[in-house]
Amino acid sequence: MNKNVLIRAAQQMWPKSPNFFELVNEQCDIAVKIMDGLIAYMESTDKDKGRHISKLEKEGEELKQRNLEILSTAFSTPMDREDIYRAIVDVDHVMDYAKTTVREIYLFGVEPDNYILQMTEHLREGTIALQMGFRLLKEAPIAAEAEAQKARKSERNVEKVYRSALTELFDMKNYTKAIQAAKNDPDTGINDDYIAVEHVMETFKRREVYRHLSNAADRVARAGNTLHDIIVKLV
Repeated sequence: MNKNVLIRAAQQMWPKSPNFFELVNEQCDIAVKIMDGLIAYMESTDKDKGRHISKLEKEGEELKQRNLEILSTAFSTPMDREDIYRAIVDVDHVMDYAKTTVREIYLFGVEPDNYILQMTEHLREGTIALQMGFRLLKEAPIAAEAEAQKARKSERNVEKVYRSALTELFDMKNYTKAIQAAKNDPDTGINDDYIAVEHVMETFKRREVYRHLSNAADRVARAGNTLHDIIVKLV
């Protein structure tokens, strides 16, 4: 029998397993680019930078769909299918939250403050840790554990900033300052009731953005947990 025929028959019976490590790595690379873009957007709220994030997120969504399709048809996998699925979806959620954060800031007309910038920077740190961790997973899973811990720590760092942000946001002293500033400006032509409503609206819009970033950090931590679970099974 022809050797090539035997090779083809063997390939059909035992098809080569896709490189799922590399597939997830590609998603992580896009996620880091999105986080870089998110920081750039927070610093300027430039619409073009916001659109760039949407474009990258769309690429990430296409990668997710491709990876899930490959997973569903793979004959064998180097780790549990459920863990691969979780990794694919968790990283995608991180990217999705970056895009929707931009959308909230734009729709609410919220000007990013120092708290928003700090939380975004911690999100980027956690996403880079995921990128490094999944990249190390195949050849050095033990070393990847440190990156999984960094990803989870980034969520705790975001929560610290989030609590500080809410503490200041709901401080009545800020409302008093807003009333006083308006009274000191004879050109405002608005009364205390209007200032009160405006302050409350701004407070809750800003709180929504803070909350959204906090939820994004939770997704980073979930991806870190998934990475940790895979490591435990590999070592």
